[in-house]
Amino acid sequence: MHQIMLDATMRSRHAEERGGSPHVVKRLDPARTAHLIIDMQNGFLEIGAPVEVPLARGVVPAINRVSRALRRAGGHNVFVQFTTPPDPASWSAFYERFTPQAAAQHQAAFQRDAHLWQLWPELDVDDARDARIEKQRLGAFIPGTCDLDAWLRARGIDTLIVSGTLTNCCCESTARDAMQLNYRVIFPSDTNAALSDAEHNATLHSMAFIFGDVMTVAEIESLLAPVSVAAS
Repeated sequence: MHQIMLDATMRSRHAEERGGSPHVVKRLDPARTAHLIIDMQNGFLEIGAPVEVPLARGVVPAINRVSRALRRAGGHNVFVQFTTPPDPASWSAFYERFTPQAAAQHQAAFQRDAHLWQLWPELDVDDARDARIEKQRLGAFIPGTCDLDAWLRARGIDTLIVSGTLTNCCCESTARDAMQLNYRVIFPSDTNAALSDAEHNATLHSMAFIFGDVMTVAEIESLLAPVSVAAS
């Protein structure tokens, strides 16, 4: 698990700017809330996988806690899977960052239905209630590469909880674009994983600054608990 190191002075400044709390989101309407689980696939979590993020295996229980709590409350879970673009040359600026051999390996790993493309088996997925959406870029809101925005708007969803890997890549890219598309964003500190604590915490600071509320799973559960009790 990551060692979370949020600067106390920064948090105090945010609380002052926001009327006493560092958080903007103070209640959740589950019907208008979606939990986005980003790239929690074998290709990122398996030992020895091409893009292995070892710490991502450790956040699976926390991700499952959020998924279960939101599902119980009547909200939405969306498992977002990276898929190799049909024409990798359309994203040459990304693949040229690898050696030709590594680029070919990456493209093969995330072909639809490949083993490494599949969701990590320890995730709590309810196929009858949860959604699965593919994306072909780092962020899930790039026009023409993912249907997520249309899916969310069709259901009146305005609040997103962003979990997954990597904290400072696909999760951060998705969260930044979401806020700019006018979604309220919660970015849990304990359901995201990067390759190091330094990278993880740097993104948490950026998120807390303006893009979303950095909360713990326990804080999210507390926002959902009154709804779950009322529904039971």
